[in-house]
Amino acid sequence: MLLLRDEESLATSLSQVREHSELTRRVQRGEADLPAAHGRKLLRTLRAATRSAMYRDRLGEELRERLAADTLDPAEALEKILPSLPFLSKQELSAHGAAAFTQPLSSFLHYYESSGTTGDPAPAPKAINDLVTNTINIGEMWRRILQPSDVGLILINAPFAPAAYQFEKVLEYLEVMSLRPWVDNITGDYTRVLRLVEELGANVFVGPPSRLLEMVQFAYRRELPPPRFDRLLLMAEQTGPAFQRHLSRLTGAVPYVAAYGSSETGTIAVTCEARQLHIQLQSYVLEITDESGTRPLSGRNDRGELVVTTLDVPSRPLLRYRIGDLVEVDYSGCECGLATPLLRTLGRSQDVLTFAGSGVRQDDLEAVLWAEDLPAPLVFNYMLVVEGRTVICLVTTNGTPDDAWNAELAGRLAPLFATHEVVVRPVETLPPLASLGQYLGWKLSRVLDLNERRNWSRLPEPIGSIVQATLRSLGR
Repeated sequence: MLLLRDEESLATSLSQVREHSELTRRVQRGEADLPAAHGRKLLRTLRAATRSAMYRDRLGEELRERLAADTLDPAEALEKILPSLPFLSKQELSAHGAAAFTQPLSSFLHYYESSGTTGDPAPAPKAINDLVTNTINIGEMWRRILQPSDVGLILINAPFAPAAYQFEKVLEYLEVMSLRPWVDNITGDYTRVLRLVEELGANVFVGPPSRLLEMVQFAYRRELPPPRFDRLLLMAEQTGPAFQRHLSRLTGAVPYVAAYGSSETGTIAVTCEARQLHIQLQSYVLEITDESGTRPLSGRNDRGELVVTTLDVPSRPLLRYRIGDLVEVDYSGCECGLATPLLRTLGRSQDVLTFAGSGVRQDDLEAVLWAEDLPAPLVFNYMLVVEGRTVICLVTTNGTPDDAWNAELAGRLAPLFATHEVVVRPVETLPPLASLGQYLGWKLSRVLDLNERRNWSRLPEPIGSIVQATLRSLGR
């Protein structure tokens, strides 16, 4: 998996592979003593954190002395010390930059940064140890879905983020051939990618759904055969049931929300063959926080904002990191037979459109846009433009909609926007923003608020003229 020249580094890496693989499999079978494993790993993580300038004032002198003297019991560290530590916010992590590291920058293998979706980018370099554990965590789940005869297309245009490289290592771990092309965000020309998909027989897509949508739409627009896949391993964007059904209809594939995590934390949950995300308990201590307080996962179903403590990233440990995502944790079991709890993402707390006190969520909107009983033509993709009390839903389709179709869809969307007037306008292409969901999040990539005048410049022609004409027709 890793070709390392240094014999000591190679031996250490191989030992970690064997140890972590065995723990991962025992956790999946429900045979591991998780409190003991968590306590042991947390002690190691706390000791590593003492070498990070970011935790200089967070750990306290007494705790540092006990860690140095090796007088802290693993159970006490897990049950008392960790809950007493302050939360770490995204803003704080970004502000500290390289001060979060516990080792020299030159000792990492690769340098990456977080996307900056919800704040300034945070450094997220990869060291050997966390690359090994994260690859095994994902690989031991994806092996239930993939075979060596598969060919994977990894289509992730994120040069500063580790995702594309990480998933390439996972497919390598599983001995699955992959290709990792690049598509320019400006030209959006998928001609070569579509040719390679056909010639190589690529049957597995790995990447964000907005990129897949753009590729399928490009094929239809150029009258090329649309790509067909067996499985879609989707990540980096909120992809609800309606969105998944839409992608399945377009590609003929079975969609999986393949993984959940971030550049900073690593992969917290991974899909099984039953299309459920399983929490990787061997590598994390997770808590839930809401208005009623903060509590660790306890074997009971729960929901709220996720708080993450990493256990396998000693080079850049995160203690009680508020990731900013709303989740639901489910202990009721999975048909795949694995013993680990399930995680369902509910979106980011800021990814809600608020109109006169009521909220519109992505899943509710997409359930209307991609309803199976919506008459033809089929909606490929969409963007919402808000101006005053008007919501203009820009859509791309696989046909030529008429006024009756526009009115039908607007009528279906209207109940979601009770205080606003909704109109639908078909366009040939959407602004480049619509394909950037993996970087910007749903609201920033799919919702353009023209009440901020500077946002008019983000509407290229002829879309800007269409929006202006629509507003004039409504007397705006």
